[in-house]
Amino acid sequence: MPATASRAVLRQSQFLTRRTAVRYASSTPESAQKASEAASSAASKASEGLSRVTSTAGPALSNAAQGVGSALRKVGGRTGKVIAFVDSMIPPTLYYGKVGLELAKLVFRGQNMTPPNLATFQSFYQPLINAFRSPAALKNANFVSPGDIAARVRNASPKELALAGVTLAEVIGFFTVGEMIGRMNIVGYRGHPEHHGDH
Repeated sequence: MPATASRAVLRQSQFLTRRTAVRYASSTPESAQKASEAASSAASKASEGLSRVTSTAGPALSNAAQGVGSALRKVGGRTGKVIAFVDSMIPPTLYYGKVGLELAKLVFRGQNMTPPNLATFQSFYQPLINAFRSPAALKNANFVSPGDIAARVRNASPKELALAGVTLAEVIGFFTVGEMIGRMNIVGYRGHPEHHGDH
């Protein structure tokens, strides 16, 4: 072995023996603080990267959706009319959906309502599920007969009859108001006057 090679091997072996004697300060408070700083900086860099990605992806997705929407709006004929109608109905549908959701939340809070638990759902829907599983059981099912309804009305107390009358008046009233709103008129429908002589 040449002298230069033996010197290189000797230096290498001395370096290796020196490295084994080095103690790493892994349990000191300074190293723990450095590790926590490194972890927090890595987390902040990751969140910055994620926010950059979402900020660039958001406009890209909206631009792609707008491109598809503009391409669909250029379609003509019946299909174009349907697409235009659906496109014009999206904003009011979303708006009234949100309004309905908020109104339902207010009613739920105001009436102290809570959704039923799972056991109540199961006990209520179990007969229906069983009927769909075995349709032959529907032949033997006990449906309410008209005679039972008539007997129940005859045996009703005056308080129950008054409650039923008030409920019926509410239903008729809401139906009538709905009809007026639908017609946009209190009496009758708007339309063209009928000409009896023209056919």
